[in-house]
Amino acid sequence: MPDVKHFEPDAVLDQVVRLFWERGAEVTGIAEIVRATGLSRSSLYATFGGKERLQAAALRRYLERQSRPVFDALAADQRGLPAVDGFFERLVAARCTGKHARWGCLVTNAHTGAAREVPEIREVLDAHHGALRAAMRAALRSARELGQTRPGLDLDACSENLALLAYGVNLRSRAGAEPAELLAGVRAVLDGFAHTEER
Repeated sequence: MPDVKHFEPDAVLDQVVRLFWERGAEVTGIAEIVRATGLSRSSLYATFGGKERLQAAALRRYLERQSRPVFDALAADQRGLPAVDGFFERLVAARCTGKHARWGCLVTNAHTGAAREVPEIREVLDAHHGALRAAMRAALRSARELGQTRPGLDLDACSENLALLAYGVNLRSRAGAEPAELLAGVRAVLDGFAHTEER
């Protein structure tokens, strides 16, 4: 007769997301995960697989619950450059204040770890990057249609630029950068995208 789970896997995964996000997946061992969740090693492995598969599941959960709603909102916002500026204002505020202050972004943090080479984890990192880049491109397309951007702006290159800028904000905020410093850097980039009359 199969064992009956006496725990909720989704709730456990949420605990793991929080643990990896706050502390970092690289430095969090299975013993610490066992202590935080109250599960045995055998239950963890039977439900989620090894640590790499657990990290991949945590990254997918973070992407779907934390990142995609923000990306979808940006893509749907048709204000152009003010929408991008607002995205970064909210990002800086989330990274520097509140209950997740100085935690950075779980996905961005994973880019710096050895597990980034694991195919299942690489797939999530690439999906996150693609969704972020697409949202930035949608906002820049609206900006161009509104006449806010300088002539000849390469939307693909600039959306990649903004995605990389978001990673930079995530990493620098985790290292203690001040909000004003981060926003000044963001606005210098956006100023370079703007039509002369918009500056």
